[in-house]
Amino acid sequence: MAGNYWILKTEPSDYSWSDLVRDKRTAWTGVRSAPAQKHLRSVAKDDEILIYHTGSERAIVGLARVVRAPYPDPSAPDGKYVTVDVAPVRPIAHQLTLGDIKADPAFKELALVRMGRLSVVPVTPAQWKRLMELASG
Repeated sequence: MAGNYWILKTEPSDYSWSDLVRDKRTAWTGVRSAPAQKHLRSVAKDDEILIYHTGSERAIVGLARVVRAPYPDPSAPDGKYVTVDVAPVRPIAHQLTLGDIKADPAFKELALVRMGRLSVVPVTPAQWKRLMELASG
């Protein structure tokens, strides 16, 4: 059972849900903002993640799991940043757009809504439960 819940954002033209499915596992490298790094350092193995496509899609598209806890990001030679490894679990039955999320009062405090540029978003258990309900269609 997962300890914490997260949303990881990605530009699908850089790395998409289908890329993750194809690769079966990836290091979530390149996170550089201080708030996102703070969250990434709190991620633990087996935490559950929703993958969110930014850009023109702006939607949650897949469920993934952390398969390796934070470790030094190999794309940052100074060792200042961390990454985690994630693996796909399944696509979301009903993709949730940012509009869907913003329209639901359960998410008024969700960092995805409040801090739109944050790339690693913590999700409370209550928010996670609601997201899973909406995602199941």
